[in-house]
Amino acid sequence: MNFPDKLNNKLIERVTTNSLRKLSSQNNLVDFSSNDYLGFSKSKEIFEKAHQYLIENNLQQNGATGSRLLSGNYNLHEKIEQQIAAFFNSKAALLFNSGYDANIGLFSSIPQRGDVILYDEYIHASIRDGIRLSNAKAYSFKHNDINALDEILKRVQHDAEIFIATESVFSMDGDSPDLLELSRLCKKYTAHLIVDEAHAVGVLGKNGCGLVKELNLEKEVFATIVTFGKAMGCHGAAILGSDQLKNYLVNFARSFIYTTALPPHALATIKIAFEELVILNDSEESQQEKLQDNIQYFNQQLSTNNDLLNFIESNSAIHCCVIPGNESVKSIAKKLQEKGFDLKPILSPTVSEGQERLRICLHTYNSEQEIDEVLKLLTTFVH
Repeated sequence: MNFPDKLNNKLIERVTTNSLRKLSSQNNLVDFSSNDYLGFSKSKEIFEKAHQYLIENNLQQNGATGSRLLSGNYNLHEKIEQQIAAFFNSKAALLFNSGYDANIGLFSSIPQRGDVILYDEYIHASIRDGIRLSNAKAYSFKHNDINALDEILKRVQHDAEIFIATESVFSMDGDSPDLLELSRLCKKYTAHLIVDEAHAVGVLGKNGCGLVKELNLEKEVFATIVTFGKAMGCHGAAILGSDQLKNYLVNFARSFIYTTALPPHALATIKIAFEELVILNDSEESQQEKLQDNIQYFNQQLSTNNDLLNFIESNSAIHCCVIPGNESVKSIAKKLQEKGFDLKPILSPTVSEGQERLRICLHTYNSEQEIDEVLKLLTTFVH
C-alpha cells in the first residue's frame, strides 16, 4: 500500500527544515536532558519497596483489566488519591494515566460552549490539544505578562465562564509566572485559574509540594495538574481540586472514562515515591536540597558567562540556552554529546523559529565538576 503523498510531503518538509524527529536509545552519557530531577526513576529502594508492597497486599497482577468505571478500580487507586490530596492540601484528587491524558480530559470537558479559555502563549502542547477539543473560545496571552492578560480580560469579562491556564514552571523555558498576581486577577474578573505543576512537583516548595501549595493558593486555584513522570520518577498524573470537580471529571472526562486504568505496579510506585520524597527531604541528606544546591551553583557559574551565553532566567531545574536555527543548535548538541554530555536540542516548530535552544536539566546526581565542564564546552562551541 502506498503512503499518501500529503503525509510524505510533510515528512520531506521536516527533513528540509532540519526538524525531523528521530528516536534514540538510552546512552551512558552524563545526564543533562532527562526530567528525572531527583533520580527517583533509578532508585533501587523505591523499586524494591513498591514490589514488596504489591506482594504484601496480594496485588500480583500485570494489568488493571479495564477502565476504572468497569473492572479496573482498586482500593489502591482511592488510597493513593487520598494520599495525593493530603500531600498537596487539596479537597480531592483524580488519577489519570499521564499528564497528557489529564490535560486532554480537563480542558476538553470543563470549558463549555460560550466560555473563554485564556492561556499563556508558551503553554504545553497537551493543554493546547485539550483546548482544541473544547467548544469554548480560546485566546493566548503574552508569556507571563499580567498586563496583557488584564487587557484581554477586560474584553471578555462578560462571557459565561473564564478559565486561565498557566504552568508553575514552563517546560521549555524553566521560568515561572507570578501566581499570586494571577490569583488576584482571577478574583477581580471572577475567572477560574488552572495551573500545571508538572515541572514543580518534587522540585519547588516544602517537600516538593509545588508552588500552588507553597504560596497557599490551594483554595484559589480551580484545578491543579500534578504529574509523576518527572521528579517522581514513575508514571501517571492527577488533577487536584474540589469534590465537585472530581465527580464531574469521572462523568465527563473522556480520557479518564475510555481508557484502561493504571496497573497496580504503577500505582504502588507512585505511592512509595511520594513516601520516599517525604522521608528523604526530612533526612540530613535532603534530595530537594541537593537539587537546589545544584541549581544555585549552576546560576552562580552562569553569571560569570552570561554575556557569552543567551540563557533564559530560571530558578528551576530547567535552564535553556537560546541558539537560533535548527541546524546550529543540533550541531552544538551533537558536539556536546561527543564530549560525553547528554543534552537535547529543542527545535522549531516545538518552539518558535529563532527561539531554538539547548535545554539543560539539572539533577541531584550532577556534580559541580560536570556543571563546570558542560558550561565551559557550551561557551566554546557557541563562540
